Amino acid sequence: MAPPSDPGHTAHVEASGKGDPGLFGPRSVTWQMHGDPMMWVAGVRALYLQALYPRAVRGVMQNSDFRRDAWGRLMRTADFVGTTTYGTTAAAERAGARVRKIHTMLTATDPATGERYRIDEPGLLLWVHCAEIDSYLHVVRRSGFALTDAQADRYIDEHRVSARLVGLDPAEVPRDRKELAAYFERMRPELAAGPEARDVDDFLRSPPTPALLVPARALLWRRVADLAYASLPPYAHELYGRPVRPPGTVTRHLRLTGTVLRRVPARLRWQLPPKHIVRAVSRLGPGSRPAPYKVGP
Repeated sequence: MAPPSDPGHTAHVEASGKGDPGLFGPRSVTWQMHGDPMMWVAGVRALYLQALYPRAVRGVMQNSDFRRDAWGRLMRTADFVGTTTYGTTAAAERAGARVRKIHTMLTATDPATGERYRIDEPGLLLWVHCAEIDSYLHVVRRSGFALTDAQADRYIDEHRVSARLVGLDPAEVPRDRKELAAYFERMRPELAAGPEARDVDDFLRSPPTPALLVPARALLWRRVADLAYASLPPYAHELYGRPVRPPGTVTRHLRLTGTVLRRVPARLRWQLPPKHIVRAVSRLGPGSRPAPYKVGP
């Protein structure tokens, strides 16, 4: 092995990112929490919540074939979250630059007023960001991942970094649970379950599926979508207009689902594409494996 002073060795280290903890690193709440399997349920909840802001959901529906590519969109979001959480600093910055570039090229139109607006307007980006962070934190905590209130605040504050990646000013992004709750309260008058939100709801409840997979959709996907919907805040249920089980029942189902999924060995779960955690552990060593008990003060 070449000594550290060797130029060839240095270039190799910089190119591979060996030892680079990325934007968050193993000491962050984000690093430990994003390895939890309930993040998939949380991601679907985020889609439900995001769809309630008409300007945001129009941006999706008018610039993509959501019904044909909803799974692809969910996977691209998961890939972005995985890259920014577990990738090298350079990989995370590249992912952010790609997102910002795409957003600068897209616009949407308000059908009621004819207003044409940019997808990268700060108010729209902030709603998408806050809906995601709130959903990740809410579902994972409520399903049994132990975080103190102080650690939950740390998680929200950490993600002002990811907000910067998509083009937001971190100073304008909520930094703790109190500020996040105040933000959602301010946004309430602007939320509505319009036609686009209804389309998202219909799709998530019954996505187009090949005939052979229809039983799996009924058995697995419907349960995930129903649980994600049930975990939304009460005002979201009121807007969508669909009944929901009592909060205590929802919490029990979230905890049961979390318990079952967490019993699947992590080494098997992490082998699923795109294997961000596997690559991060290879880069930083076995001590960097995410686990709930590693969330420190």
